Amino acid sequence: MALSARNQLAGKVKSVVLGAVMAEVVIDIGGQDIVSTITRQSCESLDLKAGDDVRAVIKATEVLIDK
Repeated sequence: MALSARNQLAGKVKSVVLGAVMAEVVIDIGGQDIVSTITRQSCESLDLKAGDDVRAVIKATEVLIDK
């Protein structure tokens, strides 16, 4: 599948917490964690589990910088 989003970060699923409707997926990207909240149905469709190799695809109109 090709995506137009350029911000794609390869990582490994650290944990998956399933809720009634949503799922929290923590992805380890080179020692930094990215947390994504997706629907439980999407999580189950992707069969996400700890240890899976994934890509975090970030599509945003703003990037904030703090110093």
